[in-house]
Amino acid sequence: MSSRPLRTLEVTKGLVVCLPHKKEDLDHCRFCAHSVRFRVNGKEVPSPARAFCSHQKNTAEVDLTKVEAVFCDDLSSEGFRSIMNIIG
Repeated sequence: MSSRPLRTLEVTKGLVVCLPHKKEDLDHCRFCAHSVRFRVNGKEVPSPARAFCSHQKNTAEVDLTKVEAVFCDDLSSEGFRSIMNIIG
């Protein structure tokens, strides 16, 4: 679990409100450096993006059709940040 404050982004029709005027598809959340956990069927699971982090070595595949919320540590309104820029 993260010790940093998190935003809870509720999922509506496969989208979350990432920034006040910007919705993102869950595919972006899956690869966003800010996504910490997903809530799937009431249970919190690690974000696939964290599998590339030194703190979380692996994670199970997440069925994006069942995601209810994304827990996000973007508190500075940066928005989507692809992990591909970090690991690539």
